[in-house]
Order: sequence, then structure tokens, then C-alpha cells
Amino acid sequence: MIVSILLTLLVVLVVWFAGARFLGGADLSRYDRSEPLAPPARAYFSTGETPNAQHHAALKVLGELSGQTRHLPLAQRLKALRRYMDTLSDGHALSSRFVPVNAGGVPAEWVLAPGADSSRRTLYLHGGAWAMGSPRSHRMITSKFSELTGGAVLAIDYRLMPENPRMAGIEDCRNAYRWILDNGPDGPQPLTALVVAGDSAGGNLTLATIAWARDQGLRPADAAVALSPATDGSLSGKTLKSNLASDAMLGPMFAPLTRVPRSALLWLSLLLNRIRPSNPLVSPVHGNLANLPALLIHASEDEMLLDDAQRYQNKALAAGSSVTLQTWRHVVHVWHIFDGQLTEAGQAFAQIERFLNANLPARADQ
Repeated sequence: MIVSILLTLLVVLVVWFAGARFLGGADLSRYDRSEPLAPPARAYFSTGETPNAQHHAALKVLGELSGQTRHLPLAQRLKALRRYMDTLSDGHALSSRFVPVNAGGVPAEWVLAPGADSSRRTLYLHGGAWAMGSPRSHRMITSKFSELTGGAVLAIDYRLMPENPRMAGIEDCRNAYRWILDNGPDGPQPLTALVVAGDSAGGNLTLATIAWARDQGLRPADAAVALSPATDGSLSGKTLKSNLASDAMLGPMFAPLTRVPRSALLWLSLLLNRIRPSNPLVSPVHGNLANLPALLIHASEDEMLLDDAQRYQNKALAAGSSVTLQTWRHVVHVWHIFDGQLTEAGQAFAQIERFLNANLPARADQ
């Protein structure tokens, strides 16, 4: 009897760990570099050796939010975070117009800065851990992209978890990509320039979408921008733990998960997403990174997802794609949302503008 129980336990353990190894996919540590890349492929930014007063003010806001929601039951906490995210752009003077639209079955809004050329289009995919966020929550960023590109931004309201499976949001991004190729704010219209951009979870969706478009033989984006993207659903990056204490946004939210064995997290991810964690659908870094559009990635050197950005760039460069990674010290995850409050956000958007100008066709008015 005891022998039978032990054998059963052994089989369970073997299946558990062998399965976790399969779920985790290929070893990405080979894309770690002992020596950093030289400019322009890699650029570093900093406003000083220590966080400045603006940074501390942003941290205070995040700390207050964390304190208000930390002890709420999970469902209530998610609702509170969703409400908070939708207020991020409130009180800011935005010159853009926001026009609701049905983008091929996907609810969305056009974001139109004054003088926006409707043939120049950006598909923007918001962040929020695939469970929060909306076009409204990211109007600060989408309005800025409309200004920088001189064109129209389509911000989509893709389906969120846990009410919907992970694949539903991916399908919404794909449908919106097909739709934007032929449709502008005034109806059907050819496009002259196309950008795909997103932050955090939306950065993940951006990278997955441009790879899918390549595989489908669709018109590629002229450029793509991923802000603090999550690229590795297999959770193999070292900075997930080494930057836990310094990541003021993601750290408090995901600290409990860092105490759970990675093998258990991989099985949990499979259960929640119904997709293998290392599948390129949810882990773009595990996919084919050749023949991608010109890509700019931003990341904070203090955030948990730093390795996601670094490994993605290193693998993409090895595959022959053009990828620039720019990192900032002492800033929070997706600090761009604090534009007008953080000097580093202004710096970041200036670099985005420079990148877009270098990779998009010239505007008609230039």
C-alpha cells in the first residue's frame, strides 16, 4: 500500500515538473548579454543619481492607491482598480477629440489631435494586465500619439479577463488591425502610414499583433512602439524578482506571486489563459522575431519587466529585425502616463517622436 502511494506520488511529481518544463518553453537566458549594446540600438537616460521630487510625487499617488485597495477582496479590488484607471486622464487639458467607433466589431474610439491626417493611423492597445484599462484610461498617451504622428489614433476597447478568455482580447486586436488598414475616421480610406503601439499588457499585444500580421501577409506597420511590454509569459526573467522592491507599480501588485514556485505559476497560467505560457500568442519573445517592422521599446531599469524587454530585443536583433531599446532610471512602469508631471515622460515622448519621424513617410504638410 505504501509503495503504491509512493509510486503514485512519484508519477505525479514527474508529470508536474516535466509538464512545467514544457509549459516554460525554451531557455531564454541565452539572450542575456554580459556586455550592453552600444547606441543607437540601446540608449540609457537618467535625470540624476537618485529619484527626483517628481518621481516621489508619482510614487505617493501609487502608494495611496495600493493602500486603498490592498485589503479588498479580489473582485472588489479589480473593480476599484478599473475605476481608478479610467480617471487617469481626468483633469488634464487634452486638445484631441474622442469619437466612438465600431472597428470591425470591436468597440473603440478615434483620437484626433487638431489637424490630424486621417490617412496616417495608429492602432493603440492599452495596458492593464489584460484585466483593466480602456481607451478612456489612456487618453493622455493616445492624444500624444495623435500629436506626434500627425494622424488618427484608434484606441480599442478589447475584451478583458476574467470575464473573457485571453484569446478574445487577442482576436479583437487582430480584427482591429485588419479594419484600420482600410478605414479611417471618415469611413473607408487608404492609409499612408501605420503605427501599432501599446503599453505593458498592450505592449505584449502589440508585439503579438505585428508578428501575426507578418504571418498573415498583411500590410505591415511602418513602425511599432512598445512601452514597458510584457513579452515572456513563461516568467523566466531574473528582474521579476531582482526588481521587485524597486518597481513601485507592479511590485505591490505581484509580490505575493513571487513567493509561489514558478512551476505552479505556469500551471496556473495555463488554467487561466487556456494557452501554454510560452506560446507566442501570449509570449512574443518565444516566437519568430524575424522580418518585423522597425520597433522602439521603452522600459524602466527599476521595473520587473526589464528582462522581458532586454531579451526580446536581443533575440529580435539576432533574427535580423531592427529594434531599439531605450531605458530610464528611477521611473515607474509605463511612466509615460505621467506626461506633464515627470520630466522623464517628456524625454520619452521626444524619443518616440524622433523614432516615428525616422520611420514613417513624411507628412503631407511637410
